Amino acid sequence: MMYERQHQLYQQASRSIEGRRNHYINTNINENNNTIKNIKDLKKSSSRSSSSSSSSSNNNNNNNNQDEDQRLEIIDLSGMSLHKLPHPSINLAAICKLDLSNNNLENIPESLTARLLNVIVLDVHSNQLTSLPNSIGCLSKLKILNLSGNLITCLPRTIENCRSLEELNANFNKLSMLPDTIGFELLNLKKLSVNSNKLVYLPYSISHATALRILDVRLNCLRSLPDDLENLTNLEILNVSQNFQYLLELPYSIGLLMSLVELDVSYNKISELPTSIGCLRKLQKLKVEGNPLISPPLEVIEQGLNAIRHYMSEKINGYHKDYPKKKSWFKKIKKYGTFNGFNNGNATPGRTSNYEMQRGLVLPEYRPIEALASPRYNLGIFSPKRFFSSPINYFSKLR
Repeated sequence: MMYERQHQLYQQASRSIEGRRNHYINTNINENNNTIKNIKDLKKSSSRSSSSSSSSSNNNNNNNNQDEDQRLEIIDLSGMSLHKLPHPSINLAAICKLDLSNNNLENIPESLTARLLNVIVLDVHSNQLTSLPNSIGCLSKLKILNLSGNLITCLPRTIENCRSLEELNANFNKLSMLPDTIGFELLNLKKLSVNSNKLVYLPYSISHATALRILDVRLNCLRSLPDDLENLTNLEILNVSQNFQYLLELPYSIGLLMSLVELDVSYNKISELPTSIGCLRKLQKLKVEGNPLISPPLEVIEQGLNAIRHYMSEKINGYHKDYPKKKSWFKKIKKYGTFNGFNNGNATPGRTSNYEMQRGLVLPEYRPIEALASPRYNLGIFSPKRFFSSPINYFSKLR
C-alpha cells in the first residue's frame, strides 16, 4: 500500500512539473513570436520611412559585389584576325587580364587603354603595332606587359608610370632605345626582355632597377653595357649574347653581380673577359663561345667554369704566369734609375744623367709603382712604349 501511495504522489508531481514546463515553453514561444513580429513591423515601418536611402545603399552593396566578381574577368580575343577592336560590351574597369595577341592590330585606341584601370596582365604580342598609346601610363596596377612580335620603334615615356610593372617583354620589335629614366621609375621590374631589337646602348638608369632578376638583351647592336651594374644586387640571369661585331668588352662591374647564376656573353667580339669574373661565386653557367678570346686562353675555357674562375682569381691576385711581362720593362726602368735618380750607380743622387735625358727616361712627375699595378688604373703616359721612345716623340705627346 505504501508503495502504491508513493507511486501516485510521484505521478502527480511529474504531471505538475510537466504542466509548468509546457506553460513556460508556450509562454516563451509566444513572447518570441511577438518579438519577431515587432521586429518585422519595425523593419517594415523603417523601410517605409527610409525606402529611398535603403534602396540606394542596397544598390551600392550589390554593385560592389558585382564589381568584385567582374574584376576577375579575363577577356581573350587572341587569334581572331582582328584589324581593329570591337566596341566593348562590358565595363573595361572590370577586366584583370586582356589578351589581344595573334591578331592584325595596328594600333590600340587611347580611350580604351585609359579605361583599363584594373588590368594586371596585358598581352598584345604578334600584332602589327608600331607604337603604344600614351595612356598606357594610366595602368597603375599593370604587372605583366607582353609586346613581343610587333613593329614598335620606341616605348612611350609614360610607361614609367606603370610602377607596379614586374615583367616587360618587348622581344622582336624595332626598338632603337629605351626611355632614359626607365630604371629610376620601374623599381618593381623583375624581368626585362628586349632581345632581337636594334638597341645600341642601355640607359644608365637600368643599373638602378634593383629588383631586376632577369635581363635579356641578346641579338641587338649593343656597343657597351652600363658601368654601374653592381647595383643590380638581385640579378640572376644576364644574357648579352649575339651582339656580334658591336660588343667589344664587358665592364669590370659585371664581376660584382653577387647574385648572378647565369651569364651568356657568347658570339660577340670580346677579346678579354674582366678579371672580376673570378669573384662570381654563385655563377653556375657561363657561355663565352664565339668570341676571339685571348684571356682566358682556349685551353682554360675548355676546362670549364671552375678553371676560368680560378684563372681570373689568380690574375686578380697577380699570381698568374701572364704577369712576368711586366718584369721585363720594370727591370729596365729600375736599371736606368727612372724613379730614384740613379743610373747604374754612376749618377749623382737627385740629379739627371745625360743618358737619361737622351733616352727620354726622365719624367717631370711620377706615381708610386703600386698605382701602376692597379687593375683599374689607366696607365696613360706611363705606358712602357713611352718610357723607351725617343725624347722628341715622348715630349711632343705630352704637349
